Amino acid sequence: MCKDKKDSSCDKQFGPLLDIEDVLPIINEISIFAGLSDKQLYALFRLLKKVSYRAGERVFEEGTQPSHIYVVQSGSVKLVVNAEQTPLELIVFEKGHCFGETSVIGIQPHAATAVCVEDTELIVLSRSALLSLYKSDLGMFSTLVLNIAREACRRLHKTDEILLHYVQRQ
Repeated sequence: MCKDKKDSSCDKQFGPLLDIEDVLPIINEISIFAGLSDKQLYALFRLLKKVSYRAGERVFEEGTQPSHIYVVQSGSVKLVVNAEQTPLELIVFEKGHCFGETSVIGIQPHAATAVCVEDTELIVLSRSALLSLYKSDLGMFSTLVLNIAREACRRLHKTDEILLHYVQRQ
């Protein structure tokens, strides 16, 4: 049951993924799913859902609590801060890109709003499904959380480099 009415995922129907052959090539290219065995990838596939959005629809809003990890199967999604006043576009995620992964293991609300640039299909892993792995497959859970932490470190390092570049130019 969804408690946060500002989170548009509350209104969406999450359906099952039907074809593992369509999903595995995308999943295999995403760093947070690296190092999983074939058996674990199949188990992961069973936890994943699919959701569709129209252009302009919001996947989640700045300030809402994170609930899912998202993988773009088709279409594109942009992250925007200050969406209600003077929006600033941070990044655009396209097919094969993953977002929301670091938020799912953190306790902070979303720092940006995710808006679909065009009609988009997302593969989603819910926070509850990820946390259920703690009991059902601790090895898989540990691999995923470690990979998410590594991805967060990569992004933080990249942000540091960008900030350092701007500071040095001053």
